[in-house]
Amino acid sequence: MDFSELILVRQSDRKYSDLPVEKEKIIRCIEAARLAPSACNSQPWKFVVADEPSLKTRIAEAAASVIMNKFTHQAPVMVAVVLEKMNLTSSMGSVIKDKEYALMDVGIAVNQFCLQAAELGLGTCILGWFNEKKIKELLQVPKKKRVPLLISLGYPDSRTRIKIRKPTEEMSSWNNY
Repeated sequence: MDFSELILVRQSDRKYSDLPVEKEKIIRCIEAARLAPSACNSQPWKFVVADEPSLKTRIAEAAASVIMNKFTHQAPVMVAVVLEKMNLTSSMGSVIKDKEYALMDVGIAVNQFCLQAAELGLGTCILGWFNEKKIKELLQVPKKKRVPLLISLGYPDSRTRIKIRKPTEEMSSWNNY
Protein backbone atom coordinates (compact mmCIF):
# COMPACT_ATOMS: atom_id res chain seq x y z
CA MET A 1 0.00 0.00 0.00
CA ASP A 2 1.40 3.40 -0.89
CA PHE A 3 1.35 6.39 1.48
CA SER A 4 -1.79 7.93 -0.05
CA GLU A 5 -3.68 4.68 0.57
CA LEU A 6 -2.21 4.35 4.06
CA ILE A 7 -3.46 7.75 5.22
CA LEU A 8 -6.93 6.86 3.99
CA VAL A 9 -6.90 3.54 5.89
CA ARG A 10 -5.58 4.89 9.20
CA GLN A 11 -8.47 5.91 11.42
CA SER A 12 -9.48 6.00 15.06
CA ASP A 13 -10.77 2.48 15.58
CA ARG A 14 -13.21 1.98 18.43
CA LYS A 15 -14.19 -1.62 17.80
CA TYR A 16 -11.74 -4.52 17.95
CA SER A 17 -11.82 -8.24 17.30
CA ASP A 18 -10.62 -10.57 20.06
CA LEU A 19 -7.59 -11.72 18.01
CA PRO A 20 -4.30 -11.23 19.85
CA VAL A 21 -1.73 -8.91 18.30
CA GLU A 22 1.53 -10.58 17.37
CA LYS A 23 4.52 -9.28 19.35
CA GLU A 24 6.48 -8.83 16.11
CA LYS A 25 3.86 -6.36 14.86
CA ILE A 26 3.94 -4.40 18.11
CA ILE A 27 7.73 -4.24 17.85
CA ARG A 28 7.45 -2.90 14.28
CA CYS A 29 5.10 -0.15 15.53
CA ILE A 30 7.52 0.74 18.31
CA GLU A 31 10.38 0.80 15.81
CA ALA A 32 8.43 3.22 13.60
CA ALA A 33 7.96 5.49 16.63
CA ARG A 34 11.62 5.14 17.59
CA LEU A 35 12.69 6.41 14.17
CA ALA A 36 10.46 9.50 14.34
CA PRO A 37 12.15 12.87 14.08
CA SER A 38 12.34 15.08 17.17
CA ALA A 39 13.68 18.54 18.02
CA CYS A 40 17.46 18.29 18.39
CA ASN A 41 17.06 14.50 18.26
CA SER A 42 15.78 14.63 21.84
CA GLN A 43 13.43 11.62 21.50
CA PRO A 44 11.43 12.57 24.62
CA TRP A 45 9.23 9.48 24.75
CA LYS A 46 8.90 5.98 26.09
CA PHE A 47 6.22 3.57 24.87
CA VAL A 48 4.97 1.18 27.58
CA VAL A 49 3.06 -1.78 26.12
CA ALA A 50 0.35 -3.44 28.22
CA ASP A 51 -0.63 -6.76 26.64
CA GLU A 52 -0.89 -8.97 29.72
CA PRO A 53 -4.69 -9.49 29.92
CA SER A 54 -5.34 -8.55 33.56
CA LEU A 55 -3.11 -5.46 33.40
CA LYS A 56 -4.62 -4.46 30.05
CA THR A 57 -8.09 -4.73 31.61
CA ARG A 58 -7.09 -2.43 34.47
CA ILE A 59 -5.58 0.04 31.98
CA ALA A 60 -8.85 -0.03 30.01
CA GLU A 61 -10.78 0.65 33.22
CA ALA A 62 -8.58 3.69 33.88
CA ALA A 63 -9.14 4.89 30.31
CA ALA A 64 -12.92 4.42 30.31
CA SER A 65 -15.26 6.78 32.07
CA VAL A 66 -19.02 7.27 32.16
CA ILE A 67 -19.23 8.20 28.48
CA MET A 68 -15.68 7.99 27.12
CA ASN A 69 -13.46 5.17 25.84
CA LYS A 70 -15.53 2.13 26.80
CA PHE A 71 -14.22 0.44 23.65
CA THR A 72 -10.77 0.14 25.26
CA HIS A 73 -11.98 -3.04 26.96
CA GLN A 74 -12.11 -4.70 23.51
CA ALA A 75 -8.56 -3.75 22.51
CA PRO A 76 -6.09 -6.55 23.22
CA VAL A 77 -3.23 -4.06 23.72
CA MET A 78 -2.96 -0.65 25.33
CA VAL A 79 0.16 1.47 24.95
CA ALA A 80 1.01 4.32 27.31
CA VAL A 81 3.18 7.09 25.93
CA VAL A 82 5.38 8.55 28.65
CA LEU A 83 6.81 12.02 28.20
CA GLU A 84 10.54 11.83 28.90
CA LYS A 85 13.01 14.60 29.61
CA MET A 86 14.23 16.53 26.57
CA ASN A 87 17.94 16.91 25.92
CA LEU A 88 19.54 20.22 26.89
CA THR A 89 19.43 21.80 23.42
CA SER A 90 15.77 20.98 22.86
CA SER A 91 14.88 22.04 26.38
CA MET A 92 16.59 25.41 25.97
CA GLY A 93 14.99 25.94 22.57
CA SER A 94 11.58 25.12 24.03
CA VAL A 95 12.02 27.83 26.69
CA ILE A 96 13.55 30.43 24.35
CA LYS A 97 10.88 29.97 21.66
CA ASP A 98 8.01 29.28 24.09
CA LYS A 99 7.05 26.10 22.24
CA GLU A 100 6.32 22.66 23.65
CA TYR A 101 8.75 20.75 21.45
CA ALA A 102 8.46 17.58 23.52
CA LEU A 103 4.70 17.37 22.97
CA MET A 104 5.12 18.00 19.24
CA ASP A 105 7.77 15.29 19.13
CA VAL A 106 5.53 12.81 20.97
CA GLY A 107 2.73 13.57 18.49
CA ILE A 108 5.00 12.79 15.55
CA ALA A 109 6.19 9.53 17.14
CA VAL A 110 2.64 8.45 17.98
CA ASN A 111 1.52 9.16 14.42
CA GLN A 112 4.34 7.02 13.03
CA PHE A 113 3.35 4.22 15.45
CA CYS A 114 -0.25 4.42 14.24
CA LEU A 115 0.60 4.58 10.54
CA GLN A 116 2.82 1.51 10.92
CA ALA A 117 -0.02 -0.26 12.70
CA ALA A 118 -2.41 0.58 9.86
CA GLU A 119 0.04 -0.77 7.28
CA LEU A 120 0.17 -4.03 9.27
CA GLY A 121 -3.64 -4.34 9.27
CA LEU A 122 -4.00 -3.16 12.87
CA GLY A 123 -6.30 -0.51 14.23
CA THR A 124 -5.46 2.22 16.73
CA CYS A 125 -7.09 5.02 18.62
CA ILE A 126 -5.10 7.81 20.26
CA LEU A 127 -6.57 8.72 23.64
CA GLY A 128 -6.05 11.83 25.72
CA TRP A 129 -8.98 11.33 28.11
CA PHE A 130 -8.08 8.91 30.92
CA ASN A 131 -7.12 8.70 34.58
CA GLU A 132 -3.43 9.53 34.28
CA LYS A 133 -2.71 8.97 37.96
CA LYS A 134 -4.15 5.43 37.80
CA ILE A 135 -2.30 4.65 34.55
CA LYS A 136 0.99 5.76 36.09
CA GLU A 137 0.31 3.66 39.17
CA LEU A 138 -0.56 0.54 37.15
CA LEU A 139 2.51 0.85 34.92
CA GLN A 140 4.85 2.01 37.68
CA VAL A 141 5.65 5.26 35.87
CA PRO A 142 7.64 7.62 38.13
CA LYS A 143 5.44 10.26 39.78
CA LYS A 144 7.21 13.21 38.16
CA LYS A 145 6.67 11.92 34.64
CA ARG A 146 3.56 12.56 32.52
CA VAL A 147 1.53 10.22 30.34
CA PRO A 148 -0.02 12.54 27.75
CA LEU A 149 -1.46 9.81 25.51
CA LEU A 150 -2.62 6.22 25.38
CA ILE A 151 -3.00 4.17 22.21
CA SER A 152 -5.44 1.30 21.88
CA LEU A 153 -4.16 -1.37 19.50
CA GLY A 154 -5.74 -4.43 17.94
CA TYR A 155 -7.33 -5.88 14.85
CA PRO A 156 -10.23 -3.61 13.88
CA ASP A 157 -13.70 -5.08 13.79
CA SER A 158 -15.25 -2.39 11.61
CA ARG A 159 -14.88 -1.07 8.12
CA THR A 160 -12.77 1.89 7.13
CA ARG A 161 -14.88 5.03 7.29
CA ILE A 162 -14.90 7.84 4.76
CA LYS A 163 -12.99 10.74 6.29
CA ILE A 164 -14.97 13.91 6.86
CA ARG A 165 -12.57 16.82 6.88
CA LYS A 166 -12.62 20.56 6.27
CA PRO A 167 -12.15 21.54 2.63
CA THR A 168 -8.53 22.11 1.60
CA GLU A 169 -9.23 25.82 1.00
CA GLU A 170 -10.44 26.20 4.59
CA MET A 171 -7.42 24.58 6.21
CA SER A 172 -4.64 25.94 4.01
CA SER A 173 -3.61 29.06 2.11
CA TRP A 174 -0.76 30.23 -0.05
CA ASN A 175 1.54 33.20 0.63
CA ASN A 176 -0.60 34.74 3.38
CA TYR A 177 -3.10 33.74 6.04
